[in-house]
Amino acid sequence: MQIALALAITVVSACLLNVGYLIEHDVASRLPALSLRRPVASLRSLVGNRRWLTGFAAEAAGWVLYVGALALAPLSLVQATAAGGIGILAIMVSRFTRVPLTTRERVGAAVSVMGLALLGISLLGSHGEGSTAGYLWVGVWLVASAAVAVVCVSLLAPLIGGGPAWGVAAGVLFAAGDVSTKMAVAGGPENIAFLVCLIAFYAGGTAILQAGFQRGSALTTAGLATLFTNALPIAAGMIIFREPLPAGWIGAVRVAAFAAVIAGAVLLASRAKAAPQSAAEESSDLAAIPV
Repeated sequence: MQIALALAITVVSACLLNVGYLIEHDVASRLPALSLRRPVASLRSLVGNRRWLTGFAAEAAGWVLYVGALALAPLSLVQATAAGGIGILAIMVSRFTRVPLTTRERVGAAVSVMGLALLGISLLGSHGEGSTAGYLWVGVWLVASAAVAVVCVSLLAPLIGGGPAWGVAAGVLFAAGDVSTKMAVAGGPENIAFLVCLIAFYAGGTAILQAGFQRGSALTTAGLATLFTNALPIAAGMIIFREPLPAGWIGAVRVAAFAAVIAGAVLLASRAKAAPQSAAEESSDLAAIPV
């Protein structure tokens, strides 16, 4: 029952997060260029906009629910459920921009839903919580995440475009924040230092995501961010937190569920629009989202 409640909370969290992403993209895409070299000026530009604050509030509410889910369930299970959020994002973008989903996107959404259904079936088995992760390996994971984010922003952007590269960087930082959050809520007072880590990684990921919104579409940038935010903590849950799989066919179903939600996210992350639409038109359509 506790696991089922955690996963239900995660679905609500994903909806709030994606509403927040859509509103933030609408605002950020209209603002003067945001720069990590001018953090104070960029921050003022964002927080001075009431609509952006509304989007950020929705994102923050989603994160609070996510933290509650992590306190109730293993990291890998929560993240596998949250991975369905990219399907929610795709439907929202299609609804508010009035651009229908392509065949690839419909398949991706269907695969994600199938993965969530399989995950529900796998809950018939046991739910091992894993063990406390070693500080050394968590530290290695967090440092490597920061390094990968820097590489994405500085080296990957010229190759695949600013929106996708900055979206990947944001997702890697959010994933590191998720690992830090799990350490903070699962440990005792000695893990208080991970509160600093989660604040730093979430703040860095948010800053990079906002700048990425000025370089790419909402679905491409936030979609890739969501993909890496979900995929990396699933791996971390099984690798550094040693969260066990159930035995027998239940374990096989859970592996299939993990694979399906990630495959669906991959299909949805790179959106090929059925009809070209300018950034101005997309922002105008997204402005219709009620707040």
